[in-house]
Amino acid sequence: MKVLDILRVKGNTLYTAHPDEALANAVKVMADKDIGSLVVMEHGDLVGMLTFREVILALVKNDGAVGTMVVRSAMDDAPLTCTPDTEIDEVRRMMLGRHARYMPVLNKKVLEGVISFYDVAKAVVDGQNFENKMLKAYIRDWPSEEEETPETKL
Repeated sequence: MKVLDILRVKGNTLYTAHPDEALANAVKVMADKDIGSLVVMEHGDLVGMLTFREVILALVKNDGAVGTMVVRSAMDDAPLTCTPDTEIDEVRRMMLGRHARYMPVLNKKVLEGVISFYDVAKAVVDGQNFENKMLKAYIRDWPSEEEETPETKL
C-alpha cells in the first residue's frame, strides 16, 4: 500500500498558512476547521509545518499568549515529507522515528496532500482486516479430508 492509496480515500482538501501570517489567525483556522496541522507555504513552496505541538510550544515560550507572534516563529521549518509513491510501512517508520503526527505529501515540489498518523494507522488496520477476512474465507473453503480425491492428495 502506498501514500497515494490513502490520498484517494481521504480526498484533497488542504489548509495552508503563510509564514508571516499572525499565529492567532492560523490557530483560529485550525480550531474552526477542527484540524491538527497547517502546511506553511511561501511563493508556492513548502517552508514548514504548523501543528498543535508547535502551537503549544510557542504558547509556553510566550507565557501562554499568542500575542503578535507569526507562524514563522512557531512552525517546524524542516518537516518530514513523502511522495505519493512512498510505501505506507516506510511512512510509518519515518513518523514513529520523529514522533511526527502529520506529513506533507509532495510530488516533486507540488503539495498533493497531508497524511496523519491516524490515516496511516487506519490504512494498516483496514489492510490487516481485509487480509484476515480473505484468510478466513480461504480456510472456510478448505476441502475436508472426506472430500479429497486421489488427485488432490499429491
